[in-house]
Amino acid sequence: MDKQFVGIDVSRGTLSVALHPTGQSTEFPNTDGGRADLITHLRGQEVALVVVEASGGIERVLARSLAHASIPVAVVNPRQVRDYAKALGRLAKTDAIDAQVLARFAEAVRPEPRPLADDKTQELADLVTRREQLVNMLTAEKNRLRSARPDIQPSIVEHIAWLNGQRDQLDRKIRALSKADPKWREHERILRSVPGVGPVLSATVLGCLPELGQLDRREIAALVGVAPFNRDSGRMRGKRRVWGGRGQVRKVLYMATVAAVRSNPVIRAFYDRLVDAGKAKKVALVACMRKLLVILNAMLRQGTPWSPSIASP
Repeated sequence: MDKQFVGIDVSRGTLSVALHPTGQSTEFPNTDGGRADLITHLRGQEVALVVVEASGGIERVLARSLAHASIPVAVVNPRQVRDYAKALGRLAKTDAIDAQVLARFAEAVRPEPRPLADDKTQELADLVTRREQLVNMLTAEKNRLRSARPDIQPSIVEHIAWLNGQRDQLDRKIRALSKADPKWREHERILRSVPGVGPVLSATVLGCLPELGQLDRREIAALVGVAPFNRDSGRMRGKRRVWGGRGQVRKVLYMATVAAVRSNPVIRAFYDRLVDAGKAKKVALVACMRKLLVILNAMLRQGTPWSPSIASP
């Protein structure tokens, strides 16, 4: 039997499944029983790889169920799949078509299945995500307060106070969860030893970047989205740009790097050297983000706290 590449389009109610190259399509309810039937169905096939899109979290239960059943599964960026569909000329979009595209994408691209976050790591990631949402709401309300009518301002002030309380409550939950695990406590101790790294970055890394310390410097930079990509064609040499990756981690890394440029002598010296060489300040700051991330990656891999020597390569 030929190896089958499986695409699964996940919605809240159904799982649309397509196999390639056989072209077989079927559908299961997105319930405990439906997922169990799907796994039984796939075990009757020679499955090479299952691909599902990241869909705001509703794909997590399925991906975890497949991984626990030892069925290789990769969760991929929907933008990549949509670009692939356009390249195939598949402009229509239904659940069944999306599943077929995912199956062909699995065979053509063969994304690497990565270990899925365990329940505790996912809980921490959800708390960190919720904190980010509260911070965004706080920023929006503070901006509204500046231009609000006097009779509306008390309502905004009250909401800001409530949001601050919710954020503080989440901070306490995040600290308690981080300290409950000996491995996380050690990782946080190592991360927080770096000048410029605070509790928000360390919690974000623990929950949203569990690969830190397990990949090499190029892989971790690409995963976060701070690796520059060339934009060259013929004799034209365009500006290298960063894109993609884990935006939530990159956003917090940016704020930590701004702090590190002020307080970390190694990052500050690197930043000054780039600016003195004629680099734009924004370009220099992105390079510092990459350097700080690579340093953190090396520290966790080696299990050693901050020292200027570890930042010298």
